[in-house]
Amino acid sequence: MIVFQLQDEEYAVPVNQIGSIERQQPITRVPQTLPYVKGVINLRGVVIPIIDLRLRFGMEETDFDANKRIIIAQINEMEVGLIVDVANDVIDIPEELIEPAPEVIGTVNADYIEGVAKVDNRLLILLDLQKVLSFQDIDVLNAVEG
Repeated sequence: MIVFQLQDEEYAVPVNQIGSIERQQPITRVPQTLPYVKGVINLRGVVIPIIDLRLRFGMEETDFDANKRIIIAQINEMEVGLIVDVANDVIDIPEELIEPAPEVIGTVNADYIEGVAKVDNRLLILLDLQKVLSFQDIDVLNAVEG
C-alpha cells in the first residue's frame, strides 16, 4: 500500500493502482470544471487531469509546499493525478489487520473508504479510489483530458 497524508490523517491505496509519485509541477488550469479539478499536467508527453483530494473530501485548500506530491493513479481505466499533502511510505498491510470502516471516520465520506488498519500505532484509512471519483467525475475528467 502507498501511504499518504491529508491534514492529520493517513490514507492508504493499493500499490497496483499507482503509476508514480511526482513532485509539484505546473498545472494548466481548465475553465468551467469542478472546484476540486485543478487542471492538467503534461507528464512525459501524457496529459493527466489533476484532482485536489483535500477539496474532493471537503477539506480546506492549502498552498503547494515542498512536501506536497501528485500521486498518479489508475482510476476507472483513466490516469488521474491526486494532490496529497505528503507521500509517506510504502508498506505491506496483512489482511488480518484490515477492519471494516466505521460509519464515521475523519472528514472523508464513508462511501470512499474500503476499511481501516492499525499498523504500528498508526490508523490508516484505506481508500477505494474507484468510488472517490463518480462516473460523472470521470466524464468531466475525460472532457478536461481532451
